[in-house]
Amino acid sequence: MPAKPPALKTPAIPVAEHEKRRKKVLASLGKSIGLVHAGAADADLHEKYRPHPHFEYLTGIVDEPGAMLLLDPTAPEGRQSTLFLRPLDPEVEKWDGLRDEIASPLRRKYGIAQIFRVPRLARVIDGCMNRTRSCACLHPLAWLGQPVSPDLAVFRQLQERYPGVEIVDRADVLAKMRSVKSKAEQRMLAEAAEISRVAYDSMLRTVRPGMSEWDVMEELEHGYRSHGSRGPGYNTIVGAGLNGTVLHYVANNAPIGENDLIVIDSGADYGGYTADVTRTIPASGRFSPRQKEIYNLVLKALEASIKATRVGTTFAKIDKAARDIIVKAGYGDTFIHGIGHHLGLEVHDITPEGPLKDGAVITIEPGIYLPDEKFGVRIEDDILVTKNGPVNLTRGIPRTVAAIQKAMADRS
Repeated sequence: MPAKPPALKTPAIPVAEHEKRRKKVLASLGKSIGLVHAGAADADLHEKYRPHPHFEYLTGIVDEPGAMLLLDPTAPEGRQSTLFLRPLDPEVEKWDGLRDEIASPLRRKYGIAQIFRVPRLARVIDGCMNRTRSCACLHPLAWLGQPVSPDLAVFRQLQERYPGVEIVDRADVLAKMRSVKSKAEQRMLAEAAEISRVAYDSMLRTVRPGMSEWDVMEELEHGYRSHGSRGPGYNTIVGAGLNGTVLHYVANNAPIGENDLIVIDSGADYGGYTADVTRTIPASGRFSPRQKEIYNLVLKALEASIKATRVGTTFAKIDKAARDIIVKAGYGDTFIHGIGHHLGLEVHDITPEGPLKDGAVITIEPGIYLPDEKFGVRIEDDILVTKNGPVNLTRGIPRTVAAIQKAMADRS
């Protein structure tokens, strides 16, 4: 018999890490309870369900709409984390998928000893109120005009029923935790970047004038799905010519002209963690002198910002490193956005105030947009911040003029 192939080792977030995260939040709450909501699914199935990133971060559960996680540091050991799941409904599950009953296998799967159905929430919280009258908001607070955060909505109802309930703001707890990626998270993001690299490599060898922006998007996203991703982590942008000057252009339906530059902003999702990459390429396979001039200016700004990235620095300083170069060259008014953002379970991951810490993963993406000349240039890399300096997770995706032209010279 042929030898059995070795099992593939793929990155994953272990159950023990989710438990460690919950304990860290519990330790930060003092005597306050916290309630983290997974969020509801689209009843009409128009969109793929994705839980709130806070819930996914603390549980790893991605397929239980309507679930909630109650964190109560005042409860006895082993009962401080309680998971609430929607009741089983055999009729609904014939349509939407079978779900497990609450038993030892489910508790082991999630690493949570206490699991109930959602109707039990009121009784459990009543026990919490007998021990403490303090509630901590962990969800991001809503802006004026938006619905209040789901945990605040529940806590307000408790205030109507239990005298003396206080509500405190602890939204910074999970923001700070999520902004520093563990080794396991770093491996997830590196895998997303590697899948993106393979897909970009394939795409660069197929792009040519006469294709549509949609064709380029399809080639790229097919590459993601063919190499271990479920697809892009956000809406892919493929903007040719004038469309490349529109920052969040997503129509992706225009034909690609012979002399167009194409701004491509897309990254693979892997296990909920997304890469975020932008490359600007010439449809013809070669940059014109003017295109090369602007491209190299943006690349110089990108490299200066990456060099400025270190533990303890701020986005303002990283932005300045790129913006100084672009302003000095006379294009300051054409760099119309910030330098980047945190990256993780969301493409624009939650970003706390303050300097960058060891383990942060951020994007750096300077750009110059010249609508009068019908082209724009943006180049974006994903950078892991470490005490030993910046690590470019997407460095393998061609980004110099020479590397891009070489890759496109091999077009089939």
